[in-house]
Amino acid sequence: MKIAVFSDVHGNLKALKTVLAQIREKNADLTVFLGDIFQRGNEEFECLELLKNSGIICLKGNCELYTEHGVDVDPDVEHLRAYYDGIRDRITAEQMDFIKQMPLFHEIAAHGHKLHFSHFLFSDINKPYPFLQLSSLKDGVFDKTCESEYVKKYDLAVVGHCHQNFVKGNVVSVSASGLEGAAYLMIEVNDDSVDFEHISLD
Repeated sequence: MKIAVFSDVHGNLKALKTVLAQIREKNADLTVFLGDIFQRGNEEFECLELLKNSGIICLKGNCELYTEHGVDVDPDVEHLRAYYDGIRDRITAEQMDFIKQMPLFHEIAAHGHKLHFSHFLFSDINKPYPFLQLSSLKDGVFDKTCESEYVKKYDLAVVGHCHQNFVKGNVVSVSASGLEGAAYLMIEVNDDSVDFEHISLD
């Protein structure tokens, strides 16, 4: 089974079209987008429409949380209030329905292996802002969470959000497709192993 994963488009329509075209060439059996359609670029709504009509699995990132609920869910992003108030004013009911139905995670079992996909690791999935803060990468909380039972039960846990490619045990991060250093992840699952490769966007 071949699985393609990308994340953090951030309003960059050209990059989104490029990554989707490259993934099609790889003949992936499953494609997962890890979230963050909005912010930084100026083609957020074009990206939203393309993803909405793509038929791929689209997960909710922090940008989608801010779009759905406003920035009050995360005290660290008060400076983005005006931006997301503007997004919430412009978004159509159909587009908001799509945002609301985006799940926080996706799991699959293939060839005896379990894989988990989410925008980032969770601090508490039941909280309004469920993800670990980015500061967790520096204060040891992320590393500790990588050793937790909820992560260790998977053969592979794939995240985005931090705009970096890295591997920590069975946790793999993929960089932002819409920003500098753009890449996506190709995973191949067979009976014997789960193999993966970070691929830079052309």
